[in-house]
Amino acid sequence: MPELENTGAPASTPSQRSEEKAAADLEPVFDVPVNIQAVLGRTQMEVSELLRLAPGSLLELDRRVGEAIDIYVNNRLVARGEIVLVDDRLGVTMTEIIKDGEGVN
Repeated sequence: MPELENTGAPASTPSQRSEEKAAADLEPVFDVPVNIQAVLGRTQMEVSELLRLAPGSLLELDRRVGEAIDIYVNNRLVARGEIVLVDDRLGVTMTEIIKDGEGVN
């Protein structure tokens, strides 16, 4: 009976092979541009109020400090998240993925 050589690499499970194949199947869409929005909150105002805004103006939003923000991809709510600071830049970390129909008001 021939001996099998152990290469030291862990054997991939059927689940891992399936995930690798799924990622390879998506490769044609990797370069498709998408519009992503991280919405901190919303407000409604009249055009006259909008025209009076200046640097330093306070704009009151419908969210509280620490409340999750909405993340939209192509105008569709897909997740909620939190704002984070990364190397002096703002970023967003996703904390919840929204499934179809969930979270729509």
